Amino acid sequence: MPEYLAPGVYVEEIPSAIKAIAGVSTSVAGFIGVVPEDLNLPLTPVVNQEIGKGDGNKIQFTLGNYKVKTEPNSYQFSVGGEDTTATATLSFDDAKRISLVTFTAPPAENAVINGSYQPLFLPVAVGAVKLCTNFSEFKKFFGDFSTNTDQRLLVHAVYGFFNNGGSRCYVMRVNQAADITVEFLERTFEPIDEIAIVAAPGIVQANVRDAIIIHCRQKTQDRFAIFDSPETVESDGNLDLTKLSRSNTANVLPNNSDYAAFYFPWIEVFDPATKTNIYVPPSGHLAGIYARVDTAIGVHKAPANEVILGALGLKYNISKAQQQGLNPQGVNCIRNLNGNFLVWGARTIAEDTKQDLKYINVRRTLLYLRESIDEGTQWVVFEPNTPDLWKRIIRNVSDFLTVVWRSGALFGNTPQEAFYVKCDAEKNPPEERELGRVITEIGVAIVRPAEFVIFRISQITANTSS
Repeated sequence: MPEYLAPGVYVEEIPSAIKAIAGVSTSVAGFIGVVPEDLNLPLTPVVNQEIGKGDGNKIQFTLGNYKVKTEPNSYQFSVGGEDTTATATLSFDDAKRISLVTFTAPPAENAVINGSYQPLFLPVAVGAVKLCTNFSEFKKFFGDFSTNTDQRLLVHAVYGFFNNGGSRCYVMRVNQAADITVEFLERTFEPIDEIAIVAAPGIVQANVRDAIIIHCRQKTQDRFAIFDSPETVESDGNLDLTKLSRSNTANVLPNNSDYAAFYFPWIEVFDPATKTNIYVPPSGHLAGIYARVDTAIGVHKAPANEVILGALGLKYNISKAQQQGLNPQGVNCIRNLNGNFLVWGARTIAEDTKQDLKYINVRRTLLYLRESIDEGTQWVVFEPNTPDLWKRIIRNVSDFLTVVWRSGALFGNTPQEAFYVKCDAEKNPPEERELGRVITEIGVAIVRPAEFVIFRISQITANTSS
C-alpha cells in the first residue's frame, strides 16, 4: 500500500487476476524433403546484364549475389560490345558466387561492361530450417520445379500447401531419407515451437515414419504427422488393396499412432518442369487443407469432405465398396466424387484400443487445448500454492474453455455439460504440495464428426379420404 500524505483522490492500477489464455496456432507445417547435394538446377541465364562502366583506370568489378556455374564456357563478359572472355578472370567466394571480375587492362572510360552467365541453384545446408511464408521464398532456398525425382516431391508438396490454404511453414532438406532420425529431428525441428503439422512428402520408409511418430508423440507431444502411401500399391501390375491391411505381412501402413494420419492414393498434378501431368504424394496438399479448415472453421472440424485444389486426377480410383475395407484400417481415401477430388476420410491410425482418439479432429483439438493451456498458464510457476491460486487457475482455464465451447468445439448445451475444471484440496493434498506440485484436472467433451450420415426412409400409404 503506497503512503498518502495529501488529501485527495488517488487512482491505483491493480493487475487483473484473470490472465487470458490465448489459443495457439495449429496450422504451421514442418516439411522434410530430399534435396541432393549435387542437385544442379539451371535457371534462365542472365543475358547482357550490366555490371558496371569503365573509367580508364579500374580493372576489378564486383559481381555479388549471383550463384553461377564454374565450368568453362558457362560465363562470358563483354566490354563495349566486344567479347572479353579471354581477358576476364573470375574470383569466387565460398558459396560459389562471383565476388570479382578482373580484367587484364582497364576498360575504356564509359565502356559498358555486360555479363552473360548460367546461374546455378545451390541448396541450403542439410539440417538448416527455413521459414517460408510463400512459394517464392521456398524457391529461393530449395529450388523451383525440376526433373529431379526427389526434389520435385518436396517442391510440389510445398506448392500444394500454399495453394490449398497454408500460409506458414518451415522446410528442411536432407541428402537422403535415412538421415531422418529421432536425434536429427531433435536437433532441427524440435526447437521450433510453433510447428504443429509434420510431413515428409513421398518418404515411406518405416524407420523414418517411426522417427516422426516418436518426434510428435514423445519428444514434442504437440504435433501431428501426415503420412503418404507409396505411389504404387500393386501386385502383378494390378491394384492390391490387401497391402493396405494390417493382416497382410506385406502391408505398407505406418505403425499405429493417434498422432498421425495416412492418405491414399497419390494425386495427379501438372508439372511445370516437364509440361506434363505427374503423380505426387498428397501430404503437402493435405497440410494446406488442414490449415484452410482450421482458419475457416476451427481445429475441431475434421479436415475432410474438402476439395484438393490443384488435383487433376488420382493414381487409383477407389469405390465406396473398396473404401469399406480401408476406412477401419485408418486409411483415409482421396476419391473422385461427382468430378471433384475430395478428402474422404478423417481418421488417425490409432490402434483399436484407442477408439476415443480415432478421429483426426479429436486428437488435434486435444493438442490445441494442451498447448494453449500450457503456454497460457506459465504465470502459475513459483506462485504460492494456496486455495487462492487454485481458484485463479480454475477461473482462467474455465474462461478459455468457455470460448472454445462457444466456437463449437465442445459438445454440450451449457459450459457445464461441455467441460469441467477441478483444482482443489482433493487434487492437491499436503503430500503433493510438499513436492511443489499444483494439480488441475480438466475434462472436455470434444465433438465427433458425422462420419456416417443415415437417413431412414419408410413408405406411407396416402389417406384415401383426403
